[in-house]
Order: sequence, then C-alpha cells, then structure tokens
Amino acid sequence: MRVIVRSVSELCITVGTLIVLFVVYVLFWTGVKADHTMSDQIHQLQDQWSRQTARPKTSAAPSPAPAKPAAYKDGKPFAIMYIPRLGFTWNKPVLEDTDVSTLKKGLGHYAGTARLGQVGNFAVAGHRRTYGNPFVNFPKLRVGDAVVLTDGTTWFTYRIDKGPYKTVPTDIEVIDPVPRKSGYTASGRYLTLTTCDPEWGHSHRLIVWAHLDSTQPVEAGRPAALRR
Repeated sequence: MRVIVRSVSELCITVGTLIVLFVVYVLFWTGVKADHTMSDQIHQLQDQWSRQTARPKTSAAPSPAPAKPAAYKDGKPFAIMYIPRLGFTWNKPVLEDTDVSTLKKGLGHYAGTARLGQVGNFAVAGHRRTYGNPFVNFPKLRVGDAVVLTDGTTWFTYRIDKGPYKTVPTDIEVIDPVPRKSGYTASGRYLTLTTCDPEWGHSHRLIVWAHLDSTQPVEAGRPAALRR
C-alpha cells in the first residue's frame, strides 16, 4: 500500500512539474522567441528599405508610368505598425496571411483584403496572448487613437472610428471592403484590427475599425502621431 501511495505521489509531482514547465513555456519562452523573431522581421525590413533608398538611379529619364506595386509574399513582412496608445515603444511587423506560423512572427494581413493605404479594407490580425502578446492591451484602444504604418516609402496614419467591438469568429463580414457594423456606409480607405477574446481564450473576437486620415512620405519625417 505504501508503495502505491508513494508511486501515486511521485506521479502527481511529475505531472505537476510538467504543467508548471508548460505554463512557463507558454507564458515566457514563446514570448521571448516571438519578441526576438519580430525584432528580426523589423530589422530585415529596415535593412531592405535602406538598401532600396541607397540604390543609384540608372537613368534620369522619367518613367512612362509608375511601376505596379509588388505583390505581398505569403509569410513575409512588408510593413511596420505603431500604435501610440499601446506605448511609444510598441511596434510590430505586418506579414502577409494569417496562418498560425505567420502570427508567431508578428501581425498578419488578411489575404484578399485591401493593400495598405488603398481603397477597401486593410485588415490585420494579431495574438492577444502568447507569441509576444502583441495585442494584449487591445481593449485600451479608443475612438480617435492613431494607428500608424509604414511600408518604407510612406507613412499611413489611420484614426479609429469604432471599437473595440465584440463578435464571434464566424463573423467574417467585419473584414468586408465596407465592414459590417463599422458605421461606414460607402467605400473608403479603411483599417480593421482583430484579436481574440477573452484574453486567454478564443471564443470571441475584438474588432476596431479606422479610416485613413493622412499620408506623408518617409522623407518628411515621422508623422505627428509618433512624435512625443
């Protein structure tokens, strides 16, 4: 009997230790890895942009027509997002698609929604918890808050018009070109941000909607929303 009790006790201790280690992994280690990965994605983008800026022009003759923007590549970063409400050091890479592997590296652009700054709905998803907790403070977002993005050539400043709005995961109309229940009634240049709710679950989604308020070239300096 003592042997059985001892064995059960040892098993409970082992299981408890494994649970604690798993929690540490989820809460801490995935965050450390994600922060490192997101920083690496941002550095890659900034290096790419700096090389493009430094590239010498091959001809002084004007181009007959502007080049068509390159398509976003699945799982690859193409922009950096800043949200001052979440802290002036908060910045995250935006990558193409919302696959599980992509959202471990940053925020994910819903494939098929508008390109950054273009007519339609530029929709982006991010984790609330785990993998760096990019949207852990999502509920703090308020109407009028700025969401600023750059693609290396232009700053895009969006202003939040509505949210956080709570809905269910099957409510995919929130990322329509004119999002359902956003208050918008005509086409425009919109931004939708989505994340999970509750904080440690995924039974619902939190949504905010914004409109494109202003743009300016990167050469003009940081937009007013990012200046302290």
